[in-house]
Amino acid sequence: MSMRVLFSTTPAFGHFLPLLPLARAFRRQGHDVAVVTAVGMTPLISPEGFELLAAGPMPDALFAEVGRKLGINPATEPTPEAVAEFFAGVRIDLTADEAIAQAKRWQPDLIINEMVDFVGPLVATSLDVPLATVAFGPSVPAEFTDALTATARPRYEERGLPAPAGTPSGRWLLDTCPPGLQFPDFAVPSGMERIALRPEPHQAADALAGVGTPQAGGRPRVLVSFGTVFADPAVVGPLLGALTALDVDVVATLGLDGKPEDYQLDSDRVEFSPFVPLAQLLENVDAVITHGGAGTTLGTLARGIPMVVVPQGADQFFQADRVAASGAGLALMPGQADPAAIAAALRRLLDEPTFTAEARRISAEVAAMPTPDQVVERLRAEVAG
Repeated sequence: MSMRVLFSTTPAFGHFLPLLPLARAFRRQGHDVAVVTAVGMTPLISPEGFELLAAGPMPDALFAEVGRKLGINPATEPTPEAVAEFFAGVRIDLTADEAIAQAKRWQPDLIINEMVDFVGPLVATSLDVPLATVAFGPSVPAEFTDALTATARPRYEERGLPAPAGTPSGRWLLDTCPPGLQFPDFAVPSGMERIALRPEPHQAADALAGVGTPQAGGRPRVLVSFGTVFADPAVVGPLLGALTALDVDVVATLGLDGKPEDYQLDSDRVEFSPFVPLAQLLENVDAVITHGGAGTTLGTLARGIPMVVVPQGADQFFQADRVAASGAGLALMPGQADPAAIAAALRRLLDEPTFTAEARRISAEVAAMPTPDQVVERLRAEVAG
């Protein structure tokens, strides 16, 4: 049975990329795939060949509306109230009706959303279509999920729809978090069926080879990546300067539109990289310094590479907490994370083999999880059944 599968995502690279292996697997197995999100995501979605159902604005408009309502920026001040207003308040308000109209026209058999996309669940309820939710990291603490559920509720009620009792709310929880990274008190939400889904670092559709090659002399190779949103030269530049004092080669990502000259650094030990898939960047890397975005964290550990996590905002503090607890890396919170401290943490990562051993233990857990193709087969059977 061929299905029509609609993916729903917050319009940001870090939210869509964890869905991509599953979307590709559905298409490989002959299903129709579309993505409902802001039209500004076209550069990421159209090369994949998926149909884009345009609905709602990009994050800049959403942040502006949250700022107007609450006076704070949820990216840099991720309080439960601000996070809930962004994802389950203004995003539903500015996106949901367009998304429902697009989905009615497209007629999906299954909707798959990411953990903090609240448009997909509302569309699924409106169309009475089964919903699966991809969780792309450790479970979100109750103070956040409670606020998200409460903020979404009146948006359902004003449309005459039954509001979900909790977050997430679908029939299936597609859980990409390996056991060694999960919170010890994690429980599957009531009424949901957990299906493990192997996470993988973002790969180009044609799986290009790695970026650069290790230098002769065998110096450790370190990736510095603060993602597509948090790659601020004011933060990353001084860190790169501190790392040049170590006997390491560095690959530093530039975010979506950064330039090497933004970093005022003159060193043959630092190679700058534009936005390329993480799988490429991780080739031949011994350690990673990162903000702790979910995709970067899980992708790095899937490859068995230890990391220093320097959270900047959003859900990165959860990732930092779990990486440190797992023993697969170190976390430096705001106030601790000056460049010298980060360089010292990297030195520990490279000198003490326990960090690499724990990262490889988590990598082995990831390898034991079902592949995207296996999860597609199971979902197809369950939807058909």
